[in-house]
Amino acid sequence: MVPELRAFLQRAATRVEAALTAALADRDGNSVELLFAAMRYAALGPGKRLRPALVYACAESLAGPAPAAADCDAAAAALECIHAYSLVHDDLPAMDDDDLRRGRPTCHIEFDEATAILAGDALQTRAFELLLACDAAPALKLQLLDELASAAGARGMVAGQAIDLAAVAADLDLAQLERMHRLKTGALIRASARIGALLGGADDTQLAAVSRYAEAIGLAFQVQDDILDVTADTATLGKTQGADAARNKPTYVSLLGLDGARAKLAELHGEALAALAPLGGDTMQLRLLADYIVQRSH
Repeated sequence: MVPELRAFLQRAATRVEAALTAALADRDGNSVELLFAAMRYAALGPGKRLRPALVYACAESLAGPAPAAADCDAAAAALECIHAYSLVHDDLPAMDDDDLRRGRPTCHIEFDEATAILAGDALQTRAFELLLACDAAPALKLQLLDELASAAGARGMVAGQAIDLAAVAADLDLAQLERMHRLKTGALIRASARIGALLGGADDTQLAAVSRYAEAIGLAFQVQDDILDVTADTATLGKTQGADAARNKPTYVSLLGLDGARAKLAELHGEALAALAPLGGDTMQLRLLADYIVQRSH
């Protein structure tokens, strides 16, 4: 990872983790500290903080280094709450039944299954509370809420998860696999970029460009995940290596082969970089993020 991106990702992580720490503190004395502990465990554990980084990078590429900082922090924390909730539920015995996430026991292993379910539920609703409480103008706030709700719900991430569960041992073709991942992983990545762009004052042309960029990197993220699932080890991944193959789940590698998946990854990388042309401004961080997504080792 180049030093410029490392510094940017560290800054983004520091900001969003501070916002999450404040947002997930149990200040009410309502005797549910176990619930808040599980929420913090899920949201504040080790992670790439890619979605918050996209919020900051897109906002700054359009508005310069000082867009509305508090609103960006609230949006970044909201997106990380949604992402964390999705991972908690994804790992449950009724779903993917994983016992390792980010190199640590999954939430239902560290706590218990009921607490993990409730923590995921609470993280989801906390995300919308954070956006509702931000200082953005009412019309912009409604746009942000619409972006998040659409990406997280039954026409976005949850739909992708439903397709994924139904796809175990099924014969999906490439188009069906792509649709699943554009929803399951890509929808929230797209929303992160669009929310950042909206906070940076994007016009329609810029918002469309950001959307194309995010759609390409969102799919690239999953292609690289599929590649790493067969080329990396468990210690590097922080989750069980070969889990998809063990569950007989279709992947880009199973459909295209390893070389074909790598070619698809390179194609998506090129699409992402090309999409940035209409933005103007400083797109260096967005270019570096695209590079990181296709080159990461975990």
